[in-house]
Amino acid sequence: MGEAPPPDKEHILCLIPLKVDPAILESIKKRHPNVDFTVREVGFDKTQALDPSIPDELLKEITILVTLFKFPKPELAKKLKLVHLVSAGADRLASVPLWKETEIPFTNSSGVHGPQIAEWVILQILSASHKERIMVEWQKKHIWGKGAELGVVRDGVGQRLGVLGYGAIGRQAGRVARALGLDVIAYTAGPRKTPESKKDRGYIVPGTGDPDGLIPSEWYSGLDKASLHTFLKADIDILLVAVPLTPETRHFLAAPEFEILGKKNAFILNIARGPIIQQDDLIAALKKPEAEGGLRGAALDVTDPEPLPADSELWDLKNVAITPHISGLGTLYAQRSFEILERNLTNLENGSKLINVVDRKKGY
Repeated sequence: MGEAPPPDKEHILCLIPLKVDPAILESIKKRHPNVDFTVREVGFDKTQALDPSIPDELLKEITILVTLFKFPKPELAKKLKLVHLVSAGADRLASVPLWKETEIPFTNSSGVHGPQIAEWVILQILSASHKERIMVEWQKKHIWGKGAELGVVRDGVGQRLGVLGYGAIGRQAGRVARALGLDVIAYTAGPRKTPESKKDRGYIVPGTGDPDGLIPSEWYSGLDKASLHTFLKADIDILLVAVPLTPETRHFLAAPEFEILGKKNAFILNIARGPIIQQDDLIAALKKPEAEGGLRGAALDVTDPEPLPADSELWDLKNVAITPHISGLGTLYAQRSFEILERNLTNLENGSKLINVVDRKKGY
């Protein structure tokens, strides 16, 4: 019998605002000799326009695109069969012709952020509960403060973390939180009533997350407000917002939801997208005294809009921590994203199912 024909040549164009270690690409090429890479480091601007220096001849030959915001016109990329996003969120694709007008599969980098964002989440929980902001000010002023001046300092044991969006990030945050003694409950769009449905089928950083979905003590689901309210009424002390931004989740959390959470003086963390929260309603709930049902505080890595305007009240609220959408930064970000790409190269060669595919109907 003759040898199997070699796999088709893959021309991969990378248009990303990340520095990629050449060793990562060489490692992929060793396992997939049929692959050629063209790498163009692009700026972090969110426009779709391609650099005019990229020739049409190159676009006509690419079979796989690795990108964040930059997309060729469908008519120029006739051989394109896969788009890999170096982001987890896909909410910006709605206006992309390549997304709207073709059936080319898009994969995302969901899973690569789990460790670093979970650490940001725990950092903010501990910083708020142990009054780190006050102690930093003491150090700046060379003051040996008194513990009594910190007010209530409560550890996590026995508190309940509600994870709104139990994906890769939520699973790793839940894993670490449970190690600190918190009870974890989960919320997803669809029900997870069987052991099989609770499993994480996407990319998982080894040794992290909740692959089998065993951590939550309770699991809630639904995209309607009644289902959401049932979840929020489950004695949540800390709420982690980790759902994708879709038409259904825009302003998912507003005054009625903050009123429910205020009964437990909950602390809110948002690492997803700013518009999931009705920001003016959040500000009102944060300014409301805890004795009257106000929120304990918030940690926001995302806001609406971004960048957060300098005159926003959020900057000066003493119970709020703001970071500039950086919780996902990490030295292994690019390596992990390209691991997803490499796995899918193998899947393409074997005719297997791709991982991390973005659902066009769901938008994530």
